[in-house]
Amino acid sequence: MTMGTRPLSDAVALVAGGTRGGGRGIAVQLGAAGATVYVTGRSGGSRRSDLGRPETIEETAELVTAAGGEGIAVRTDHGRPDEVRALVDRIAAERDGRLDVLVNSVWGGDPLTDWTHPLWEQDLDNGFRLLRQAVDTHVITSRFALPLMVARGRGLVVEVTDGNTARYRGSIFYDLAKSTVIRLAVAQAAELRPHGVAAVAITPGFLRSEAVLDHFGVTEDTWRDAVAEDPHFAHSETPAYLGRAVAALAADPDIMTKTGRALATWSLSKEYGFTDLDGTRPDFAAHWAEALVDEYGPLGDPL
Repeated sequence: MTMGTRPLSDAVALVAGGTRGGGRGIAVQLGAAGATVYVTGRSGGSRRSDLGRPETIEETAELVTAAGGEGIAVRTDHGRPDEVRALVDRIAAERDGRLDVLVNSVWGGDPLTDWTHPLWEQDLDNGFRLLRQAVDTHVITSRFALPLMVARGRGLVVEVTDGNTARYRGSIFYDLAKSTVIRLAVAQAAELRPHGVAAVAITPGFLRSEAVLDHFGVTEDTWRDAVAEDPHFAHSETPAYLGRAVAALAADPDIMTKTGRALATWSLSKEYGFTDLDGTRPDFAAHWAEALVDEYGPLGDPL
């Protein structure tokens, strides 16, 4: 996709988990490509999710519209089938049954992830809650949204994950969540292929989300100040980079050739020719091979 064009001007997208981070970046870049984007999540109006962060779906929807698309915020708890069914029914009614892109980006597991203890010392309630938030929400959303795509014989499902290889991700429930999301893309691709609908998983590299910027005490304008604290941060990328990758996939007329695959921003940027906001093409896999492989081992083969 050539940036500055509007190849998705007739497209309807649902970004589940579009409040912040990668989901927000995807929603905004789909809008920049001209799409109508339904932005959903639990942080809407005066109500915040249990993460307690200030971002809202309404803010994301406004950014989508400002980018050139049409942003529509709908507060939805994707762990509740009744709410997801109502959301999809609304999209079908308002868009004449059309849904071109489904992005499953619901996460919310950061405060539940235990990076310190092995399984036998972990809190099971927290671990299973993480899986419900990070996996069940994706299954529920696809269950109700996919019929719109199947009925039209076209569409793209994007499962947002962390990493596209079999490398262990450092915490058992986190690893289960992120690798399971990849398998969801593979499984959906197998079932959707006869209907002309594609499904892929996609990972960013070191993502400069709002929470990560806050962690380092910097903003997007001053993010390089944090490189002294963490040299690997120099190879980070904005949520827009992930968003441009998804927009490029959604605009690809040959997307079925990628169905069932686990993809990454750094390789897609080379294939489709997009860049991050500053004109660079961050490649965290290349940085890993150069600076992290001795400490953490190779990334491994794609799942």
